[in-house]
Amino acid sequence: MSPGEKPDPLPDTFILQPPVFHPVVPYVTTIFGGLRAGKMVTLQGVVPLDARRFQVDFQCGCSVHPRPDIAIHFNPRFHATKPHVICNTLYLERWQAEARWPRLGLQRGASFLILFLFGNEEMKVSVNGQHFLHYRYRLPLSRVDTLGIFGDILVEAVGFLNINPFAEGGIEYPVGYPFLLKSPSLEVPCSRALPKGLWPGQVIVLRGLVLPEPKDITLSLRDEAAHVPVTLRASFADRTLAWIAPWGCKRLISAPFLFYPRRFFEVLLLCQEGGLKLALNGQGLGATSVHRQVLEQLRELRISGSVQLYCVHC
Repeated sequence: MSPGEKPDPLPDTFILQPPVFHPVVPYVTTIFGGLRAGKMVTLQGVVPLDARRFQVDFQCGCSVHPRPDIAIHFNPRFHATKPHVICNTLYLERWQAEARWPRLGLQRGASFLILFLFGNEEMKVSVNGQHFLHYRYRLPLSRVDTLGIFGDILVEAVGFLNINPFAEGGIEYPVGYPFLLKSPSLEVPCSRALPKGLWPGQVIVLRGLVLPEPKDITLSLRDEAAHVPVTLRASFADRTLAWIAPWGCKRLISAPFLFYPRRFFEVLLLCQEGGLKLALNGQGLGATSVHRQVLEQLRELRISGSVQLYCVHC
């Protein structure tokens, strides 16, 4: 893309808000485009040993006076005789009837990963991969445009994603891997071992930020002989996304080109019988055929190019 040239307009569903790392609490931020069914917010952090309570509010605005409506108030309380979680809605500065969950899936001194999934009629919450609660909307989800985090909590990362489009296997919750991992390194080029190859149901997750002056981003899958039967490449010279065959043949993927300088993205690859299904920023973009024996013989995932990586999982 030449200097001064503007990106092609993208549908809102293709645009993801960049994650936030180590925000200072209290923390309030705008949710780009507001909330809608199909979105997911991830919260990664640690509960302090002396924590009494914290809250995550999905707000309708960020005014101080009058206080904004809060469509969803998620409030774990540790100081009570029996720790619990309260969910509620604030409307016209009045709290509605509380909804209470007696079992608290969070512990003082422990790390956590919370997923907030927004459906058509209710929000579902999982804690550390386990379903925890669901809360039916009392205000229209379309009014929510602000996230607020308050209280006794150490936040490591906040992510804004679209729900995983892959429904195979009947998994209730989508891919919600943490943004921050203790190891291994995410320096580019980045390599991950696939000691047992790929098998049906396995998902590869890649999240990152395109660098300011990009040339290309390449995701390749290699076998023990260093052959590369599967390559996915985003080329900035002609703004194309394509599968590259081992003999160099390029098969273009029909989709908006969403890789732009300083823009956040997520790539999901789902292994299935006979190939790999692709999703970008939560939008399914078809599949490429790969023989099962080839998938089983893969031993390395490699990412290279003009990208800063936030998460690689396989």
